[in-house]
This record gives sequence, C-alpha cells and structure tokens, in this order.
Amino acid sequence: MNFRSMDDFWAFYMTQHSKPSTRRWHFAGTLASMLLLMYSLMFNWWVVLFVPVVGYGLAWYSHFFVEGNVPATFGHPFWSLLCDWKMFGLMLTGKMDREIKRLGKRPALQGF
Repeated sequence: MNFRSMDDFWAFYMTQHSKPSTRRWHFAGTLASMLLLMYSLMFNWWVVLFVPVVGYGLAWYSHFFVEGNVPATFGHPFWSLLCDWKMFGLMLTGKMDREIKRLGKRPALQGF
C-alpha cells in the first residue's frame, strides 16, 4: 500500500486500531518503553535493550490477539512509529475519542 501523506496513513492506521483495548495496549507499551528508556539512561544502560521488546511486544500482542490483524509496523515502520506517538498524545490528553469520531467510517479503507 502506498500513501500520499501522513494524513492518509493516519486514517488507515486508525482502522487498524479500531478496538479501544488495542489502543490501550499500545498506550501501555509506549509508556513502558518511555519509562524503561529513562531508567536505562539514569541507572543501568543495558536495560535499553528491553525498550523495543516491551513497546513492540505489547503493541503486537494487541494486533494478533485483540484486533486480529497484522501490525502496520511491518509495512510502514516509520509512519507507524509517528502515528503511535500521535495516538499516545491524543490518549494522554483525552482527545482520542474526538479523533475517532472525526475520522468516522472511511469506506475506501474498509478493505484493508
């Protein structure tokens, strides 16, 4: 799949995270990764090895066992990471529900 802009990818990304529990697992993975990164920088540098394992592990768990799809990271790693941070920020500020409503159902993306 080719996307012309970040906005196009964002709309697709959200179809891949349609269940609230999927988004919560992603939030937990991103938060845990941030905390592990801070811990590794302050106390024990080798803990940095666990940052991607925990972050992606929780996110991928949600795709395989909750959402029932393949993580977008496999096809678009950079945009997926940016969108994960955007989703984390929207959830942290309480604006995720508004964004879900704004996007609504997009028929062109339902086949993905």
